[in-house]
Amino acid sequence: MSASAVHSLWTTAATAAEPISKIDAPKIEYGQLSPTLIVIGAAVIGVLIEAFVPRKSRYYAQVFVAVVALAAAFSAVVALAAGGYGTTKAHIAAMGAVAVDGPALFLQGTILLAGILGVFTFAERRLDPEAHGNRVDAFAAQASSVPGSDSEKAAVKAGFTTTEVFPLLLFAISGMLVFPSANDLLTLFIALEVFSLPLYLLCAVARRKRLMSQEAAVKYFLLGAFASAFTLFGIALLYGYAGSVSYATIAHVVDGTVTNVDPALAGTMGNDVLLLIGTALVVMGLLFKVGAVPFHMWTPDVYQGAPTPVTGFMAAATKVAAFGALLRLLYVVLPGLRWDWRPVMWAVAIVTMLGGAIVAITQTDIKRLLAYSSIAHAGFILAGVIATSPDGVSSVLFYLGAYSFVTIGAFAVVTLVRDAGGEATHLSKWAGLGRRSPLVAAVFAIFLLAFAGIPLTSGFTGKFAVFKAAAEGGAGALVVVGVISSAIAAFFYIRVIVLMFFSEPKPEGPTVAVPSPLTMTAIAAGVAVTLVLGVAPQYFLNLASQAGVFVR
Repeated sequence: MSASAVHSLWTTAATAAEPISKIDAPKIEYGQLSPTLIVIGAAVIGVLIEAFVPRKSRYYAQVFVAVVALAAAFSAVVALAAGGYGTTKAHIAAMGAVAVDGPALFLQGTILLAGILGVFTFAERRLDPEAHGNRVDAFAAQASSVPGSDSEKAAVKAGFTTTEVFPLLLFAISGMLVFPSANDLLTLFIALEVFSLPLYLLCAVARRKRLMSQEAAVKYFLLGAFASAFTLFGIALLYGYAGSVSYATIAHVVDGTVTNVDPALAGTMGNDVLLLIGTALVVMGLLFKVGAVPFHMWTPDVYQGAPTPVTGFMAAATKVAAFGALLRLLYVVLPGLRWDWRPVMWAVAIVTMLGGAIVAITQTDIKRLLAYSSIAHAGFILAGVIATSPDGVSSVLFYLGAYSFVTIGAFAVVTLVRDAGGEATHLSKWAGLGRRSPLVAAVFAIFLLAFAGIPLTSGFTGKFAVFKAAAEGGAGALVVVGVISSAIAAFFYIRVIVLMFFSEPKPEGPTVAVPSPLTMTAIAAGVAVTLVLGVAPQYFLNLASQAGVFVR
């Protein structure tokens, strides 16, 4: 049969059939998605800067683009909140993929502010001594060269710097902005990958201790890949259960209020085994990102091995994004399953609080100590998640905002204490720091007291809000465990303060480097937020409670 005959058959068949209905163009609310779009746009510009701008000018161009973009995105979040999108106009945008509501905007604002401070610490170039007349930062001269090889030495001598860290940071932030606002499981998974992959790379590019840094990145990547696989498998099971990846549809099937059933899925739809296993796998992936026990194994190694500016940013922003996603999943999709997930979360919260606090006592490295401290904090925040009340949501939002500033500030201080081999992270090196550099030790003491939850710091207000919500939500026993864990944790925070102020400084002890205004700004912002949220928290607590309502 000739080609023309086949073609005429096709056309006749097409005309004989019913007229084809038009494919609707997707309706995207660009204004409401502007914070994320600005950051993604800036990340793409950062990649182009790497390709086309001369090496000498890249650092300044990247820092400028990153700071301007994050500030613009934060302004967009504030404008959306002022326009009522956090309260009265909250709705589902981008054809059901993204929620624009109070919790999403609050968490996005927190992530963007943490991102700006993160850029400042990434851009620090005064802490290490100059190499061959060039200022150096915390990142490898040439990430692709083998540690200790001739090509690495040549790159250091030539004054190369890895400015790719800035677009990577922006890509990570863009994924984190979508993660807590995702309104279907596929968007959630894509956002998870978009912010995880840049973080795996950022962990591997430390200038000093490069092998340790690469080991940390490999551990994080392998365990993160496992967690992502579990999440994806859980998403597949939930799709089989509900016939949809949309949060609203899954919630309707859980409640039994669904009306139209796809005949192809009628066999598996509403099968509780799929629901329970799928939920367990997805929640497991989120608890891995949060660093809750027993999914915390990566945390101390990665925090210790990654470049300290990356550790600070990651410790703050990843927790904010992951807890936002966890809250939305449990409160919007699975409120009907509350009796099933609450006992499991109780157990996870208890072992996380106690595990993080007890193991931290044995640590001798300051970065590992802060890593176990962050695990304990994940347990405290889970207490607020378990409250299953509007107060629970707003207390978690407040805690995340307060915690992120303390964390970035604390890790920024860690970058200042140095010896001949770079950062002096062993605790014995910090002895007598209060006599050698009273201001740095005092600032670090403020952050440690905030972590410990001492009154007049943001940590106390956050813990009080979370524990109050948990107690009112019927989790009084959990609050008792939380208070005991806080007391255990206070021991090792106070121990570091005693070491700094009441020990004799060693003659061969480390020096405290004088940072540029960038790191000073990050540390000063951390101190200011810690004290303001501790002394006069009411405005911010009200802000968190206004933002604590999910759109359904």
